[in-house]
Amino acid sequence: MWSLETFGRVRLSKYFYMRDFMYSEISGFHGVPNVPENPDLVIENGKAFCRSLLDPLEQTFGRVAVRSGYRSPELNRYGNENRLNCARNDNPLECHIWDRGVGDAAIAGASVVIPWFADRYAEGRDWRDLAWWIHDHLPYSEMWFFPKLAALNLVWRPKPLRTISSYIAPRGTLLRAGEAPKITLAERQKSYADFPPFKGVALPL
Repeated sequence: MWSLETFGRVRLSKYFYMRDFMYSEISGFHGVPNVPENPDLVIENGKAFCRSLLDPLEQTFGRVAVRSGYRSPELNRYGNENRLNCARNDNPLECHIWDRGVGDAAIAGASVVIPWFADRYAEGRDWRDLAWWIHDHLPYSEMWFFPKLAALNLVWRPKPLRTISSYIAPRGTLLRAGEAPKITLAERQKSYADFPPFKGVALPL
């Protein structure tokens, strides 16, 4: 039997614990508990997400700040019904509910900020530089970029879609599922040539 205290102490990866993903302004302000329906599945999918995507980011760039992590189905439903920037629970792109899918339908994601890049973005750096770095180094499924701090929704799936979209100019879709980038690898590497050397396990894409 899980308690929230025990659940929060579960270590998902080298750098992250479940508690890192539990805080929610919606939960705190509106009093809707962020209690998982299937804790074991949350942990299973959360471990895959953190180990394949967040750990290499943290090891390469330093601290990764989690803006919005796990949401229980109840909390996410409340957020959607009250227009609090939550997608419908049955939206296939809703990545914050980690306990709704098994096997190939599994999903886990979070809205994160990389402070190292946010500082450079504030000085005019193009968000696409980070997008292409992640594309060339990590087995992500989806990325969505946002104007504040160059935050992004970063998503893991067992079978990645490999899509990149943004609300930052140029807005829209940078890369669709199954599509090859419109710029060469050499051009992409040039855009992030000053990034720190990749640190982490290079996973097969």
